[in-house]
Amino acid sequence: MNLPNKITILRVILIPFFLVFYMIPGIPAGKWIAFVIFIVASLSDMVDGKIARKYNLVTDFGKFMDPLADKILVCSAMIAMIPKGRIMAWVVIIIIAREFTISGFRLVAADNGKVIAAGMWGKVKTAVTMVMLVVVIADLGADIPSIATAVHVFELILIYTSAILTIVSLIDYLIHNKDVIATYK
Repeated sequence: MNLPNKITILRVILIPFFLVFYMIPGIPAGKWIAFVIFIVASLSDMVDGKIARKYNLVTDFGKFMDPLADKILVCSAMIAMIPKGRIMAWVVIIIIAREFTISGFRLVAADNGKVIAAGMWGKVKTAVTMVMLVVVIADLGADIPSIATAVHVFELILIYTSAILTIVSLIDYLIHNKDVIATYK
C-alpha cells in the first residue's frame, strides 16, 4: 500500500476519534481536540492527492477510497452536529443527498468508461463546507459570550451558503453530465 493510500486510511481511522471527542461531554478540551482532528483529517485529503499525482501513485483503491473517506468525514461531522443543535437537519439532508446523487452518477459514468472530475462549483462547495464545519466545530460563541451573536450569524451565513452551493453544484453537475443520464433512458 502506497503513502497516499495510507494517508486516506488514516483519515478514515481519525473519524471515530473525532466523533468521540466531539460528541462525548465532559472530556477535557474535547471540542478542541475534535477541532484539531477534523482539520488534520481535512488537510490529509489535500496531501494524499498531491502526493499521488506528483509521484504517479494514483491507484484504483485511492480513486475509490479517497472520495469515500471525505464523504464519511463530512457526513459524520454534520450528523454529529444535529443533536447538539449546531446545524439544521434539513441542511445535512440536502448535502448528503447531493453526495449520494453525485456518487451514483460517477458509478454510472464509470460503467460507461467515463471519469467525471469535480467541477468548479463542486470545489467551491467543498471549500465552503469545510470552512463552515471548522467554524461550527470551534463554536467560538460558546467560549466568548461577547461575540456570540456575531459568531452565530457568521455560522448561519456559512451554513446557508454551503446549502445553496450544494444545490448549485448539483445542478451544474447534472447539466454538464447530461450524457450520463441519456445513457439510461
